Amino acid sequence: MTENADAALVPDTKDWTWVLERPCPDCGFDPRAVASDDIARLVTAFTDPWASVLERPDAAVRPDPATWSPLEYACHVRDVCRLFDQRLEGILTQDDPTFGNWDQDATAVAERYGEQEPATVSVELREAAAGLADRFAGVEDVAWSRTTTRSDGARFTTLSFGRYGLHDLAHHLVDVGVALP
Repeated sequence: MTENADAALVPDTKDWTWVLERPCPDCGFDPRAVASDDIARLVTAFTDPWASVLERPDAAVRPDPATWSPLEYACHVRDVCRLFDQRLEGILTQDDPTFGNWDQDATAVAERYGEQEPATVSVELREAAAGLADRFAGVEDVAWSRTTTRSDGARFTTLSFGRYGLHDLAHHLVDVGVALP
């Protein structure tokens, strides 16, 4: 169980879509530099290090009460991969779908991220990332310009959606002290 799990976290309510326009000053990742052909490979590159992160003896320990533990971040990254895979399928099979808001903080509480087994999360994260990477690898050239809208009005193409998701994966590696590959 995560130490300090009873401490209330401040929900992240930022609109992170700005990362599509400039590099992230916190993690250094620049999604604009990512070509469509690189997305599947980078999904794998940004998720492979989690296996060793989850082997840390303190993986379930929060560095402070207001910051997720590496285990909690790993659960989030696993769920990001699952969600992006589902949404990418929707983008590729529906005309301009709209996706509802995903409350990552409510999911973390409901799914009890801090109480999950690190070894199990490691396997699940690897499987979720492989599914997402495979789906991105299968995107045909003409499909990179397909569009979607998030419930808050943010618009994405398949390409910008992929870049946006990669930033999330990259950022959380840096959050747990791993340099970007």
